[in-house]
Amino acid sequence: MPARSDAQAQEGKRRLLLQAAVRVFARKGYHASRISDIAEEAGVAYGLLYHYFDSKEEVLRNVFRETWRALIATIKSVEEGDDPPREQLRKVAEILIRSWRREPDLVRVLVLEVTRSGHLAGEMDEIVASFAAIQEIVERGQADGTIRVDIDPLLASYVFYGAIDELLTGWVLGRLPDSDDDLARAERTVVEIVAGGLAPEHAGATA
Repeated sequence: MPARSDAQAQEGKRRLLLQAAVRVFARKGYHASRISDIAEEAGVAYGLLYHYFDSKEEVLRNVFRETWRALIATIKSVEEGDDPPREQLRKVAEILIRSWRREPDLVRVLVLEVTRSGHLAGEMDEIVASFAAIQEIVERGQADGTIRVDIDPLLASYVFYGAIDELLTGWVLGRLPDSDDDLARAERTVVEIVAGGLAPEHAGATA
């Protein structure tokens, strides 16, 4: 039992440091942030951070990996549910869009310091995995006839996620209004434009 409690304490401290790092990166930007800033934000000694992470880049890498893996798991849980594909796409859109309300600092860091920068260029496999889960939803809809079959499901997953990524970027940069009503409107817009365009009745409409 003591060993387990010690491991839990270690993980709790690690999580505290990552959460502090997100706040610091969101406030100051990755480049302007220092390890000492993160330690001060977490209320711990400077040297303790190096007990858990080798560098500032490793801190950012862990923030990204853990966040993205949790996101993929959430999308997979939607994809494995019993809802029809269009409703699954709506739920995924809601999860991604509402992340701006739930964790604005985290979204700001992911948008500005990861997906739109070269800091973690080697982590693209994690991002691609999220597209794969969306792709599987589209493929299931094609199989049951609720999504048009003349659309490439891989490209559809990129278009779907890309639309949401641009909305998140708009909110991070202050270019889009972000009240609760605005977020609900954004969700409906993504579903109607992207998911609606996948409906069978639209097949061949532009031919």
